[in-house]
Order: sequence, then structure tokens, then C-alpha cells
Amino acid sequence: MKIVVKNREGERIDRYLVDEVTYSRSTINKMLDLGYILINHQVVKPSYKVKLEDEIEIVQELKEESHLEPVSMSLDILYEDQDIMVINKPSGLVVHPGNGNPSNTLANGLLYYTNSLSDVNGEERPGIVHRLDKDTSGVMLVAKSNQAHQILSDCFTRHEVKREYIALLNGVFPHAQAKIDAPIGRDEKDRKKMAVTSKHSKQAITYLKVLQRFENSTLVSLNLETGRTHQIRVHMHYIGYSVFNDPVYGHQVLKDYGQFLHSRTIDFIHPITQEKMHFEAPLPDYFQTYLEKLK
Repeated sequence: MKIVVKNREGERIDRYLVDEVTYSRSTINKMLDLGYILINHQVVKPSYKVKLEDEIEIVQELKEESHLEPVSMSLDILYEDQDIMVINKPSGLVVHPGNGNPSNTLANGLLYYTNSLSDVNGEERPGIVHRLDKDTSGVMLVAKSNQAHQILSDCFTRHEVKREYIALLNGVFPHAQAKIDAPIGRDEKDRKKMAVTSKHSKQAITYLKVLQRFENSTLVSLNLETGRTHQIRVHMHYIGYSVFNDPVYGHQVLKDYGQFLHSRTIDFIHPITQEKMHFEAPLPDYFQTYLEKLK
């Protein structure tokens, strides 16, 4: 895997790679120390600061002992064949283990359901090609074979996988549609959050279309041209219409639920058969019920 640095010059290589690959920062540091990651064909320390046009190459994966345990859980499987699965992920379910979430994740449930999952992203993230936030519900792709995983990853990189999200926003959005083109990077004041910033950021583009207006809120559909961390939630907060009930970028009103954000559809070309694939997940009951109350 090769990456050419096009922005964020001067950032530490370990911090830079956290946003470019699926490894944790600690794993990246281990790989740098072992010489598994080269910069311009040279071994560097984690403190190395990247320069524009630096060529980063991952020459060897780090194989670590997996501590991921299979966990029995109900999975809403919309489609499955020998290469891929399409899941309707419920709100509240973390996709893979991380800080504060060592188990009871979708990855644990997938491992219990089948042993046929890709290991491209390591044993801690079996089959995981892309993520949805913990409290975001809806359609999500899972790779069962490594070949399918690699092809799908490339499709995501080229923005060939199309997804439509549905969100309820705080406030009455005045326009019929909008394009939000604002770069996203780590929040300088809170590294756990993302923000619209010109420092160490990446281009982020979101398209918004109003579906229905209520007295104090707006139902919208959203399409992403890019796929940055928390992109929809950050962009909605940035334009002054945060996602309803977002506990991080807005204000949580209903304590039993997270943000009202749902990945409704996904369109892609099957990585092996080359068929056009389309899947749709209905709004969760709590989301639909709340809309009925607003109406």
C-alpha cells in the first residue's frame, strides 16, 4: 500500500497515518519501529514530520494476536453471498473494538455468525470495510473474502460507493438544497472530536436536500462526495443545523437514543460478479415514531 502526501505538511507521521489507514496509532508506531512502514524507501521514527510528495509505503502488515471474542447477537442481514454481506446496523452498536469498547461490537457478532470474513484490516476488524458511528443506524457493507475487501476499499477511495443518509436537523433549514464544501480535521481543542478547520484537514463535501420541514426541525437527505470521520455531523453543526439529539456536536434531548442519523441506501458494483447492487434500510422505529409526533 502506497500513500503520497498531498496535504497536512509538518504533521507527525504516526498522527498523519491514523486518518489514512485503519490501524490504531499504537500499531502504527510499532510498524514504524519494526521498519514495516517506509518513507521515501527509508525507515523513520514516529516523530518524523511529513513533507509534501513524501511517499509512504506499508511493506509488511503487523500480525498481532487477536483478542476478539465471538459474541452471539441478532444481525439484520439484508444480503449475503460468499464474498460480501450487507448489514442493517442498529443505533447503539459500535462497529469494532476500540477505546472504551473492547467487546460487544458488530465485529464480535460477525465473528460469532461466520468464520468466513476478510482479515485485510487485521484480526480485530474482521470483514470491516467501512464504519458507521455507534449511534448511526442503517446499511453497511461487510467483506467475506480478501479479494472482495480490497476491491471494495478501492471503490470507497474512488468514491464509487454511493450512500444516502436521512437526518433530522435542529432548526428550520431555509433552502431546498445545499452543498457544504468545508475541510475537516481534528479539533485542536478536543482531539476526540472533528471540526471544520484549515489546519491538518482534508477536503469534505456534503450535499443536502430538504425532505420536510417541521415547526423547529428539518428532515433532510444527505449524500457524501467524500467520507471523512463524523462528516455529516460536523458539517451540520458547522452550518448551524446540528443533527437532532447528537450528544457530541449538538444537544442530546432523548437519552435513550443517539443522533437521528440513518444510512438509508447503498449502491455499488459487486466486487466479484460486477452486478449493480442496491439496498435500502427503513428508518428505525424510534426515528419513524418521533417523526409521526412532529407531524
